[in-house]
Amino acid sequence: MIEFDVISGLHIKKILDKNVARSIQTVADTYLAHHDGKTVNPDSYFLRFPNNERNRIIALPASIDAETNVSGIKWIASFPDNIHSGLQRASAVLVLNDQTTGYPFALLEGSLISAVRTAASAVLAARWFNHQRKQVSSIGLIGAGVISRNILEMFLADEWTFESIRIRDLDADSSSAFAAYAATVTTCTDIAEVSLARALQSDIVVFATNAGVPYVLPPMAFAPGQIILNISLRDIAPELILDAVNIFDDVDHCMKANTSPHLAEQLYGNRRFATGTLAELMRGELALDQSRPLIFSPFGMGILDLALGKQVYDEAIAGGLTVRVPNFFNEPNRW
Repeated sequence: MIEFDVISGLHIKKILDKNVARSIQTVADTYLAHHDGKTVNPDSYFLRFPNNERNRIIALPASIDAETNVSGIKWIASFPDNIHSGLQRASAVLVLNDQTTGYPFALLEGSLISAVRTAASAVLAARWFNHQRKQVSSIGLIGAGVISRNILEMFLADEWTFESIRIRDLDADSSSAFAAYAATVTTCTDIAEVSLARALQSDIVVFATNAGVPYVLPPMAFAPGQIILNISLRDIAPELILDAVNIFDDVDHCMKANTSPHLAEQLYGNRRFATGTLAELMRGELALDQSRPLIFSPFGMGILDLALGKQVYDEAIAGGLTVRVPNFFNEPNRW
């Protein structure tokens, strides 16, 4: 019999919450495995809808041949208007496939894993940009949604400290809710809803919005050595990309879908502004020019979902937290 297990978001959250910061190491190991040629991470595939261009469902297939030894796919929907009815913007499932037979062996709720791996990659980049120090005076969180919440939680789990937390969102209810939440999870007393200009003056700026086109435009500018976590990818004008040190999860992977770096490539006709990858920085293969802003642009790699999903699966199996589906493959034998 070929076994097939389903793991709910309830149990996934329990597993991830036991050791939030461990996800950072999982992401770091996966980036290095990718750098060493031990992964396959094709382009993401976008299903779009002619009657609503904001909505999309994205397929992220991937494979890891390192210790994780798993293939699979994340199928994640992004419907921004969900927030108006109280639903989260993103929903997802993650399928894990056996490397030997190709058979799927698990289905996991994917949005939690996606949010945590996104947060872990952001905090990992901030560490390396900040010379492994876990303290800055201020952090500006632009976009008061689930991803920003997870990024703040990951910073705190990684034992970062902030004197000021600045929150910016176009939706007043969202920013107020996020500010109230932040007050319950951190000892920082200076938590404020601020203007965009004020948020952009923070030592670390996190972009986690639904923006489809850049709105941070010249004469706005970032400061030398300022850490910019370009998570939502479409907030920053290409002119500001050109003026910065640009670090990616994967350069080719990010140069598509009209991300800010992709717009810069189209505008200037080259990729000379691309400094390199986070894995190269971690391996000591490049150095940061602190006289310019430091921008991390991760397009989001399916290998990260796979690595974290396989880790969750192993713990769920060990803890008896899966729902096994009998006879899911009713006729696996040829004869």
